[in-house]
Amino acid sequence: MRPSRIPTDAAMRHFKQVAAFLIFLVLCFGPAALVAGPLPVDSERLFIDTSKGSVGFTVELALTPENRATGLMNRQSMAADHGMLFRFDQTRDVLMWMKNTPLSLDMLFIAENGRIARIAENTVPYSETIIPSGSPVRYVLELNAGTAAKTGVSVGDRVRHRVIGN
Repeated sequence: MRPSRIPTDAAMRHFKQVAAFLIFLVLCFGPAALVAGPLPVDSERLFIDTSKGSVGFTVELALTPENRATGLMNRQSMAADHGMLFRFDQTRDVLMWMKNTPLSLDMLFIAENGRIARIAENTVPYSETIIPSGSPVRYVLELNAGTAAKTGVSVGDRVRHRVIGN
């Protein structure tokens, strides 16, 4: 006869916390919050005007609270010339994190006028450390880690895309 496995109090508390979080996600964001998959790729390329010239990217758009909550979570890879553009409903201080994100990223915090206000390079995968915008911004562009340095993107460069309105 096999001994029965009785869950410990700690295991039950963990299970209840996970279940409560999943219920919270579904109630706040709908069932789509549980599935992290690619968003539709925008047909218009995003361009960054750098001191070395213009650099183009194909982007997915995270325009809704649901899209922004999921972002690039659980993505195992992203093409070198791709990224995700987040648009927030208003210009404000933005806080990002890397929870459930296996990719290291460069986060470009972009002011309402399309100028890069701050770059957080080579973020740490799965980290729950908060990454602040440092000033009020309206957009965040996430690219593969190292892309900003490799392409010469820097603070003050102009980002052009129809969502940014320039």
